Amino acid sequence: MSEKETKFPSEVIDLPSEGKLYPKDSPLHSGKIEIKYMTAREEDILTSQNLIKKGVVIDRLLDSLVVTKGIKSSDFVIGDKNAVMVAARILAYGPEYSVEITDPNTDEKFEHTFNLTECEFEKLPKGVDKNEFEVELPISKMSLVFKLLTGKEEYLIEREIKSQQKLNREVSSEMTTRLVHSIISIDGETEKPKIRNYVYNMLSRDSLFLRNKINEVSPDIDLTQDIEMGGELVTVDIPLTTEFFWPSS
Repeated sequence: MSEKETKFPSEVIDLPSEGKLYPKDSPLHSGKIEIKYMTAREEDILTSQNLIKKGVVIDRLLDSLVVTKGIKSSDFVIGDKNAVMVAARILAYGPEYSVEITDPNTDEKFEHTFNLTECEFEKLPKGVDKNEFEVELPISKMSLVFKLLTGKEEYLIEREIKSQQKLNREVSSEMTTRLVHSIISIDGETEKPKIRNYVYNMLSRDSLFLRNKINEVSPDIDLTQDIEMGGELVTVDIPLTTEFFWPSS
């Protein structure tokens, strides 16, 4: 058994996707993941300037915390990864998260304490049992099947975008590259070169429809809450500042 399994307490947490987006032979298919409580070792990871500069500090943190064998942070779809991150924070420092909020009506700043255990899951649409979603594009009327991306695929997309930026610094290809990797087939066509060519020439209304549909079906943890401002309840995004994993002493 690993050091993580034998020495430190852990908790089994639920995933927003309920495991339905992962292969049946993956431990994630159970819809649950086991993570251990954070220790000083993980705090060392969080304060590593090298990892912070590389933008991989949260990935390394989650890799260190996940107890379930054979699973890394890059295996999660983004919504599940967000949920694991919030759970890790709750286990480490408790559910109370105090952060500065700005009232949009008065620009007045004030501190508010959010209860992270009140963040609810956004589940998959009913009937979904695998990582495939079929839609008909509104303008071209073409039948399109897409999937939700994992962290591993997001990493490959970032590398591809950086390579393309070396050839063309004026125009970012992030949106089209992401769609190419998300699309499984268009009218039954699965060859990536043909999908790429179609995406580059996709009508804007079809592109917007597809991006909205991807966001609509994506499972996640809802990082918004209602707070009182000016005598009424206002829904605000929970700001993920440095206080999230680096709370003040």
